[in-house]
Amino acid sequence: MTSWRRVYQPGGTVFFTLVTEGRAPILTTSDGRRILRSVMSACRERWPFKIPATVLLPDHLHTIWTLPDGDSDYSTRWAWLKKEFTKAWLESGGTEQVISLSRRSNRRRGVLQRRFWEHTIRDERDFQRHLNYIHYNPVRHGYADCAVKWPWSSFHRYLRNGMYTAEWGCTELCFTDIEHTVGE
Repeated sequence: MTSWRRVYQPGGTVFFTLVTEGRAPILTTSDGRRILRSVMSACRERWPFKIPATVLLPDHLHTIWTLPDGDSDYSTRWAWLKKEFTKAWLESGGTEQVISLSRRSNRRRGVLQRRFWEHTIRDERDFQRHLNYIHYNPVRHGYADCAVKWPWSSFHRYLRNGMYTAEWGCTELCFTDIEHTVGE
């Protein structure tokens, strides 16, 4: 049996990936975006945290969170977000993927995968690598030919602040560096 070990660093900055069940393309639908925005806002009111970066793709999302000083409990936030998103998604008429009877008996639903992936950001260089990975992800998956053309990304905020140019991510130039460093 796999033993899941997570790093909990009070006040830490953490990169996350959350995937839909069966890679169902629901997150960029108008209902998916509306529900996620509402649930995320309610979660941040209940348990504050900052979101330095995020990208929303049809079947998964990547995000970086910075937790308040003394707080390391991102697992409670994700559990609540996933539960509330699933409830609202199903109440809005959204469909769920077929899941096994054993999963159903464990009160699982076929909307979001049970687990999420996390990586504690180690330093500024690691933060920049993950920031680039997030913003290049729509290009990597073929949803856009340039990062600037993907509407559901914090790339546009960083572009306005001068951190990126509109041409960034329009070639394979940055992908090689991003892919090799994030997987370390």
